[in-house]
Amino acid sequence: MSRRAETTELAVLGLLDESPMHGYELRKRLNLMLGWGRVLSYGSLYPTLKRMLRASLIEEEVVSPLPATRRLRIVYRLTDDGRAQFARAMSEVGPTAWEDESFGVRFSFFSRTDLESRLRVLEGRRTRLQERLERVQTQLERTQKEVDRYAEELQRHGMESVEREVRWLSDLISAERNGTPMPRDEQTTRETGSSTTATTTGES
Repeated sequence: MSRRAETTELAVLGLLDESPMHGYELRKRLNLMLGWGRVLSYGSLYPTLKRMLRASLIEEEVVSPLPATRRLRIVYRLTDDGRAQFARAMSEVGPTAWEDESFGVRFSFFSRTDLESRLRVLEGRRTRLQERLERVQTQLERTQKEVDRYAEELQRHGMESVEREVRWLSDLISAERNGTPMPRDEQTTRETGSSTTATTTGES
């Protein structure tokens, strides 16, 4: 299974852990979670659901159609195996947890994660971005005389995005350690920071 498929599966498990949902609502919630830079089509969602059904992670129930339509609706709900898989996946904190593909989804479910795991993900993400920032800065210094001003400006924009997210992560880490409320603009910073990071610095 690809990393993107694993991330989508984790997001589905987490959302269905909150409540059962039919396909339309599930897709809408997934797209809100994944952000503007990645739109999940039904063609991508339903193969994931079918795979999870075969693995007994979820189950489906046919419910009565809405008054305005004769079409039956299918509601997906988490099984005990799916609930256990979600808990297991959230407790496995390794390098993939803080990469661009999966960080936002994991962050969305932080309220169901223990403090130690949250700190490991946040610190791992911050270290990852600091390493990326150093590489981009070095590359920019080496190529400033070789690229035009638009290419240079794009690189600077990417660097500023990474720097903003690093500051945000530092604030979050301090808040977690001190038991204080999260920064008020965490949602905006995460969406504008991590999404731009993945595109403007040329990494995934």
